[in-house]
Amino acid sequence: MLLHKNVLIIITGPTAVGKTAVAIEVARQLDTVILSADSRQCFKELSIGVARPSEAELTTVPHYFIASHSIHEAMSAAIYEAYALQLLETLFQQHPVVVVTGGTGLYIKALLEGLDPVPAVAAGLREEIVSGYETMGIDWLQQELQKKDPLFALSGEMQNPQRMMRALEVVEATGRSILEFQSKTKQHRPFDTINIGLELPRPLLYERINQRVMGMMEAGLEAEASSLLPLRQLNALQTVGYQELFQYFDGALSREQAIALIQQNTRRYAKRQLTWFKKQPEFHWMEATAYPTILPFIKSRLAQGAK
Repeated sequence: MLLHKNVLIIITGPTAVGKTAVAIEVARQLDTVILSADSRQCFKELSIGVARPSEAELTTVPHYFIASHSIHEAMSAAIYEAYALQLLETLFQQHPVVVVTGGTGLYIKALLEGLDPVPAVAAGLREEIVSGYETMGIDWLQQELQKKDPLFALSGEMQNPQRMMRALEVVEATGRSILEFQSKTKQHRPFDTINIGLELPRPLLYERINQRVMGMMEAGLEAEASSLLPLRQLNALQTVGYQELFQYFDGALSREQAIALIQQNTRRYAKRQLTWFKKQPEFHWMEATAYPTILPFIKSRLAQGAK
């Protein structure tokens, strides 16, 4: 395979659609590695609740940005962009093609297009928004963002209080969505891309989500969440799966209610992910179960120079 330029193969889509399995098979067939674009699987302390790839999967194909950081470290799209670009300089020396997979849309967009700096926000505004969240909860944040920043409300991050508060303070301070500060001019990247979005019929995707949550509970998610309870205030734990179980530990929900709420919130998250990715240009959408057509498509694009 003779390429004039290095190539990133992006494999994305909603949670539970089957990205990991497809990405591993593509990477295996192309004898390359995987760079994750998941904002939670990067944390060492999180495993079951973030559906981290299994040890067998991680052994089959080398993965990067998996269990690479601590939940005590700051993480953002801008940090990911810098991390990934630096890492790719090394990976491309060994592999002309690298697979990127994950469902964090803003991370993928930052990697492919770059981000513009967001203006500073007055400390008093930040404190006011934090106070509002602490008093009225995540429902208040969701309602405020749906009114004031509907663009962000579609981003797939409407269960993440830290990012929601950041989005709300930016729109309050500037009158513009935080997403509008993404680079309007795509920054130059020293690689070409093949962008693939995986999807499934909605009933099948939702059934997969429900089954995955039950599988997580059987695998020990409750114990994992319990061990993280003292750290519940950290940004990394403002995440579906952990937040609902924290409410169960507080006595606000029964165990059955917590499980049902995890399933519901995960389905809502998947819907927002799909809405986000469908708005991104240059993605070729394929059924996740149609693997026999995915690899030939990729090889065809590689043969054409990935343009």
